[in-house]
Amino acid sequence: MARDYWKPGNMLYPLPAVMVSCQREGEKPNIITIAWAGTVCSDPPMVSISVRKERYSYAIIRDTKEFVINLTTKRLVHAADYCGVRSGRDIDKFSALHLTPGRSKTVQAPRIEESPVNIECRVTQVIELGSHDMFLAEVTAVAIDPKYMDKTGKFHLNDLGLAAYSHGEYFELGKKLGKFGYSVRKKKGTGDTYDR
Repeated sequence: MARDYWKPGNMLYPLPAVMVSCQREGEKPNIITIAWAGTVCSDPPMVSISVRKERYSYAIIRDTKEFVINLTTKRLVHAADYCGVRSGRDIDKFSALHLTPGRSKTVQAPRIEESPVNIECRVTQVIELGSHDMFLAEVTAVAIDPKYMDKTGKFHLNDLGLAAYSHGEYFELGKKLGKFGYSVRKKKGTGDTYDR
């Protein structure tokens, strides 16, 4: 099959569009929207975010060695976009967007109260890459909004209206296509596997 080839670039989509909050002691808190974010390790739990050096939040995170990843929902997409195109040098984003900085448990950086999941992170390493530097960080705490817990204690993450970023556009996660392991799961009472 014929293909068109483009110059090498980042075409790994979709991505989470997360709102990363940070703060120096005695200064106003800030929010930067990051699409270059990901899981690095499960034990210990670690994540990464990649940030351009010229961004206002870069120096804050480098100096404090901590940040909070706040998951973005459909309700927060406008705020996430705003935080990605406006600089904290010029504006107090929490105030401008009527967002609430909340007290984190393990870091000084505030969480965003309107986000249903806040992942507190402590930087362990900064890797200089080129256009972006990667902050590797250990997850030190995860705060969740209890209204998304059911009576059995299950957290319904996929009911939050989570947002993804793909090739310059935002999308709400929607239709479930399968569940982890469904391709090899056996039908109850038979040796047959599901063929979905």
